[in-house]
Amino acid sequence: MSSTLEKTLQLIDNANADDPKNGVEILYSQRMLETLNAFDAAASEPLTLACYAQHVCRWKLIRKDYPQGLDGYLKWRTDLAKLHAEVLREAMEQSGYTPDDIKRAASIIQKRKLKADPEVQTMEDVSCLVFLNHYFDAFAAKHADEKIIDIVQKTWGKMSEKGHQAALKLELAPHLQALVAKALA
Repeated sequence: MSSTLEKTLQLIDNANADDPKNGVEILYSQRMLETLNAFDAAASEPLTLACYAQHVCRWKLIRKDYPQGLDGYLKWRTDLAKLHAEVLREAMEQSGYTPDDIKRAASIIQKRKLKADPEVQTMEDVSCLVFLNHYFDAFAAKHADEKIIDIVQKTWGKMSEKGHQAALKLELAPHLQALVAKALA
């Protein structure tokens, strides 16, 4: 790992230090990095940083401050992506990355050209894998099976074939495996 990359990861952690949920976003960043390293050991630094910063300062934009419904949700998600890209840009500039690397990382973190850009797709796959491996059980406990099946189907639709294969290898609890099987049937 280059010293520039290490410095930028630390700056992202510093930005997340004020997380009112006591390190939730730092833990998410660490899980994204660990999953990325297992999924694509040759990931570029812009991709690595985009994955690590995917939720940086997420608490600053609250979902309930946006209108209900799909339009409000999409506006919130768009604003979050812009926030994450801005915090990442500042950290990368401070660390000495080139404007091209910064532009590339911003494109990845904002998921521009999903499905068409392999690095954007990798970040999406990693994000889905982190959800399934670390957050799926708690999410499933709060919702009816029909909603969970719908979410799994939507998640699956965003993933690549490589992502599908990695997801099928996750050691999910039996009740979660059953929900995934229903969603994919």
